[in-house]
Amino acid sequence: MNIMVDGYNICYKITGSGKETIVMLQGWGTDLGVYDSVANAVNEKFRFVQFDLPGFGGSDEPREAWNVDAYADFFCRFMQAMEIDKAILIGHSYGGRIIIKLASRDTIPFEIAKIVLIDSAGIVSQKSVSQKLRIGSYKILKRVFNLKLIYALFPELVDDWKSRQGSADYRNATPIMRQCLVMAVNEDLRHLLPKIRQETLLIWGDMDTATPVSDARIMEEMIPDSGLAIIKGTGHYSFLEQPVTFLNIMRSYFGIGVGHDN
Repeated sequence: MNIMVDGYNICYKITGSGKETIVMLQGWGTDLGVYDSVANAVNEKFRFVQFDLPGFGGSDEPREAWNVDAYADFFCRFMQAMEIDKAILIGHSYGGRIIIKLASRDTIPFEIAKIVLIDSAGIVSQKSVSQKLRIGSYKILKRVFNLKLIYALFPELVDDWKSRQGSADYRNATPIMRQCLVMAVNEDLRHLLPKIRQETLLIWGDMDTATPVSDARIMEEMIPDSGLAIIKGTGHYSFLEQPVTFLNIMRSYFGIGVGHDN
């Protein structure tokens, strides 16, 4: 299904028909279908809303680069367009950033009942000396390779170098979405965590290298009413890598009962 929000065509779908609503906020570069298993874990009891943020999946791309606050603002307008005035929010990775922003605000146009953060982003670690040196070298080479004369002399070398820079998310993104990503990954949200008033469940893969479990422990310590469930042997997509364990955690937390199949 599609809905127009602020002139953007937004893809969404709804499963379940419970009295309470859960809204899923996705990770960077995913589409809403990635979270079908999250929906299936709880939608026998809850109305579950999945959607693609602008620039993700089948939704229109922002007309200019948005930071996390701009995405949070858009989400508020999406909730109003969907006529949702109260919801449980679940966020994976980048979606967690948006939820942290929303939950720490003094006022928003809807009520957040509870929060679940899955391998959430939001913590920026201090860079080591070697990391700082690599960043410095990258900036120098970037300035050199952006010179027109250098590109004219060595076009294949420059293109090859550029194609290998940054994360896979960065390389696969459009120019506008790259700007959005850069603004997000450089913003540390830990100072907002104590402002989160809602009960918060953290679900994490102990082998996550994108948002390491040390980030989860920081969040557990700084969010006043929070608890952490670690899924062993999983990475950044813990809910996909150990689906039965994830399902059991979710059903236990939401009072649905424990599943026994896969």
